[in-house]
Amino acid sequence: MEMVNVRSVGARPAFRWFEGEKWLVLTAVLGFLLSAFCGIWTLANGAEVAPGGNVQSAFSFNAAIGIFLLSTALIIPYSGLGRRGRAFYRYPYIALALYSYFAETVQNFRGVNPRFVKDGSAFDKGVGNIFASVALLLVVFYLFLAAQYFRRKVYAAHPELVTGIRYAMVAVMLSFAAGIWISVNQGRTVGLHGNIIWLHGLGFHALQAIPLVAWLSTRTSLSVWVRLRMIHLTGTCYVLGLVFIGWQTMLGHTVLEWSTLTVAAGFCFLLSLAAGALMLRNADGLLRKMQ
Repeated sequence: MEMVNVRSVGARPAFRWFEGEKWLVLTAVLGFLLSAFCGIWTLANGAEVAPGGNVQSAFSFNAAIGIFLLSTALIIPYSGLGRRGRAFYRYPYIALALYSYFAETVQNFRGVNPRFVKDGSAFDKGVGNIFASVALLLVVFYLFLAAQYFRRKVYAAHPELVTGIRYAMVAVMLSFAAGIWISVNQGRTVGLHGNIIWLHGLGFHALQAIPLVAWLSTRTSLSVWVRLRMIHLTGTCYVLGLVFIGWQTMLGHTVLEWSTLTVAAGFCFLLSLAAGALMLRNADGLLRKMQ
């Protein structure tokens, strides 16, 4: 059986955040700029644009895509992809993101819901149909990227960080599934009070939360064994929290409603947060000793 050499205890590799991903970062920045413009417009003129547009939706969408792309650019240097592999992912994803910015922003300003077009022109229906295809391609290309972190040599290079990224990728796939659910459901509402957007949004935030805990663990004096188990605890609890939220939503109940599922979800997220706080405390303690 092939052996994988894991980095020795106490070794702290130099991290290369964003390395080689200038264009993906700039595409993320564009999302923030578009979001800021939509936010200012909403404050000055209101969000609603007759008959079916909502600039506030464009505001939140553009910001979310910007955060998503920036978080992705942050971790790509640890995917193990070579120059061609990264280009294969990067440039199509930038094109898909740019189209998404266009569809969401322009159509809402034109008074059209870009996802669920009602009584729109041929242009509006065309934009909506392409938007649906773009959404599926965003998932497909991200699956390609996610698969890279499950390779043994990638794990061996940065075991803590890659373990965290693996859990984040599972959470992102749950978010993508929620996005497809919204499309099939023709809206985010399920039953009387269920709202799929909670699952959709919280899953993507795993891209920031879990790798952060993994990175903090590498700044501690704890053994690799302890670091990895804390990361497993963080990731497992976060993913389970998402599962409980999704279950609650499927039943048609709001995630703010007291129930066994919401209590279980809250407990899972608190455990995940506690593990992160412990890593932060240990990392801070190490830095103080080094001063």
